[in-house]
Amino acid sequence: MSTAQHETEGAPMDETAGRPDWRVLVVDDEPDLVEVVCGAVRYEGWQARGATTGLAAVEAAAAWRPHAVVLDVMLPDLDGLEVLRRIHARQPEARVLFLTARDAVEERIVGIAAGGDDYVTKPFSLAEVVVRLRGLLRRAAPPAAPGQPPPHALVLGDLVLDDRAREVTRGGEAVELSPTEYALLAHLMRHPRQVLSKAQILDAVWSYDFGGQAHIVELYISYLRKKVDAGRSPMIHTVRGAGYLIKAAT
Repeated sequence: MSTAQHETEGAPMDETAGRPDWRVLVVDDEPDLVEVVCGAVRYEGWQARGATTGLAAVEAAAAWRPHAVVLDVMLPDLDGLEVLRRIHARQPEARVLFLTARDAVEERIVGIAAGGDDYVTKPFSLAEVVVRLRGLLRRAAPPAAPGQPPPHALVLGDLVLDDRAREVTRGGEAVELSPTEYALLAHLMRHPRQVLSKAQILDAVWSYDFGGQAHIVELYISYLRKKVDAGRSPMIHTVRGAGYLIKAAT
């Protein structure tokens, strides 16, 4: 394990300190190092979780949605760059601090170019890790309150569409959609309680002329109803002779 001393006692506090809504994921193949860094993170008042493999890190990030990730470059399964790529595919706003034993300038450039925000080289001091995390968290999106959707999400009743994560939930349960279903739902949610004609939907979602094949809209509306409204009060409604609208369930 790399030498790491807990040096956060007496460190100056700032606006990020003592914020239990900040979540930090610590990823390294050395369990003792993960435990020590997680302890330093919790000392700052933030939440911490650890992972010792790349796959475990990707799964933890998808489930927990950390604001920052302390990420070792060398892992036993996926390397750190691949872990970063997979995390950013679902959560591009997550900040990433690389841990690396590689001190070559080229290696550091590769990590930053791949989407990393900062790095520290092993052996490191915990004080340095904490200071760098503070800087990353200051630039992170403000965390949503527990149980609340992020501020950028589209929300209609209990239906939430997070366009950054490309995730949809209803009543807190995930709704799995195809890309076209997702685009259709997003368009409807951007115009709540507004009747949209088939022609308007075709133009916005498919972006080209289907040669009068408006039945494609009917087909995908039926797909959406099966996934969004199934077993629940309906939100997607047909206005006969006019089109479709979405509104909160009553």
